[in-house]
Amino acid sequence: TTKATKPVAKPSAPTKKVPVKKALTKKAPTPKSPPKPQPAPVAAAANPATKQSQLISLLGSSSGATLAQMMSLTGWQAHTVRGMLSGSLRKRLGLDVQAQVEEGVRVYRIVQGAAQ
Repeated sequence: TTKATKPVAKPSAPTKKVPVKKALTKKAPTPKSPPKPQPAPVAAAANPATKQSQLISLLGSSSGATLAQMMSLTGWQAHTVRGMLSGSLRKRLGLDVQAQVEEGVRVYRIVQGAAQ
């Protein structure tokens, strides 16, 4: 007794939908804009009551200021004072802030003359 077996059909693989390509149009290249002009250095802040202007006047004195003096004047933490010196005074306003170590303490001053 032999059984006749039907051939087993393999399941067909799922068909993938192929996306229809849209007609590609070339866009005209956009011209590059000219570089932004750098702002001119500003000598001092406009409002004398701001902490920034008080800091500028303190640093502009011949004796300069230590980090502790600037912290007590503004009420800021040390990293905030250093950020103001680097970011706002040096970079944004273009002031020449220099530091010197005197008697083991770093003293910051605004030097009059050519800014960086």
